[in-house]
Amino acid sequence: MDVSADLTELSRTPLAVVSAGVKSILDIPRTLEVLETLGVAVVSYGADEFPAFFSGTSGCRAPTRLDTPQQIAALISATHNLQLGSGVVIGVPIPSSSAAQGAKVEAAISRALAEAAKKKIQGAATTPFLLERIQQLTGGLSLSLNIELVKNNARVGAAIAVALATQP
Repeated sequence: MDVSADLTELSRTPLAVVSAGVKSILDIPRTLEVLETLGVAVVSYGADEFPAFFSGTSGCRAPTRLDTPQQIAALISATHNLQLGSGVVIGVPIPSSSAAQGAKVEAAISRALAEAAKKKIQGAATTPFLLERIQQLTGGLSLSLNIELVKNNARVGAAIAVALATQP
């Protein structure tokens, strides 16, 4: 099963993670299933599908859709007040202004995955190969778009933090 190694920690640490979604080099449906099994709340910010990092859509329906920082703050507060002890994952779709660039990166990811399979690259060697190959195939676009996604996540995270701080 190719899912992130951080999932177990999310199940036992009460924090909120604002992310552009599950990286598309991972198995997104399985990642979401594992999060559900571990009791981690998963929401998509303003979208019905959980985002796939460089794409606003993944083909996976989000377990929960919340449309405002205030709604997300209320969810975070509820998980804290209930003492669930687990985290909340907030998937923030790529901004529409970057969607075309995201599609180019997704195409490079698909190509790099096919190359890795053809070369029988497996295990710990997979991620370094994919990251380097995607960087080569996109001419650096993947890195600049990654930086843009981090800034977008920071904006959304800041709005959620303000909503949390101003709750009654």
